[in-house]
Amino acid sequence: MDKVIKTEQEWRAELDPMEYAVLREAATERPYTGELLGETRTGIFSCRACGAELFRSETKFESHCGWPSFYQPQEGDAVELVEDRSHGMIRTEVRCARCGSHLGHLFDDAPQTPTGDRYCINSVALRFAPEG
Repeated sequence: MDKVIKTEQEWRAELDPMEYAVLREAATERPYTGELLGETRTGIFSCRACGAELFRSETKFESHCGWPSFYQPQEGDAVELVEDRSHGMIRTEVRCARCGSHLGHLFDDAPQTPTGDRYCINSVALRFAPEG
C-alpha cells in the first residue's frame, strides 16, 4: 500500500473543517451525531481522507457508545495503533495506516464480539460504500 503524504495546507483544502479537526488534529465528533452510527447496510467503510479500505460492515456492531464500532479492521495493515497519553489517560489511538489520519480509539471492552475489541471510530473519519 502506497503511503499518502500531503502538507497540512493540502489537507485543509481537501477536508471540511470538522473532517480536518478529527482526521488531522485528533478531535472527536460529539457522540450520537455521526451519520454512520446507524448504518446497517452491507458494505465497506473507508478512510475519508485517502480512501483506504478500513472496515467491513460484517464487523460493525452496536456498542451503545455513541460512535460506530467495529470488532476488527480489514485484514492486513489497514490501521496502525499508537499509544495516546492525552487527556490524562492512556489509550490506544487508531490511525489510517495509509495516510496517518486519526480515526478513533481501540478499547478491549467488547466481550460480546469474536475479538473482544471495540474500534470506536468517528463517523466523519469514514466514507461508506454499500455493496451490490
